[in-house]
Amino acid sequence: MRTLTKSPLVFVQTALAVARARLPEYSHIFSPQKFTQHQLVAVLALKEFLRTDYRGVVQFLAEWSDLRQELGLTSLPHYSTLCYAHRRLLKKSPSSCCLGQLSI
Repeated sequence: MRTLTKSPLVFVQTALAVARARLPEYSHIFSPQKFTQHQLVAVLALKEFLRTDYRGVVQFLAEWSDLRQELGLTSLPHYSTLCYAHRRLLKKSPSSCCLGQLSI
């Protein structure tokens, strides 16, 4: 089974709650503070949930006002913002060092 829910809205709510419990709001005190780490993690999780790429998830957000509202987005992140956030968050992850060694 892929997920416990089929609803992207419920999935985003759960992803936001987990991100708020585990991450600080911003990665650095001098970050631009356009988007919180919680929002970026939830959008990246949504990308995986919808099985799309960075540009695809931005397009979904552009068309889905309920998701934007749930995420608290007043503007849409550029796809490169998501890519850089993904790299930064993977670097901080304790299990990220093993990702390159997986052979499936």
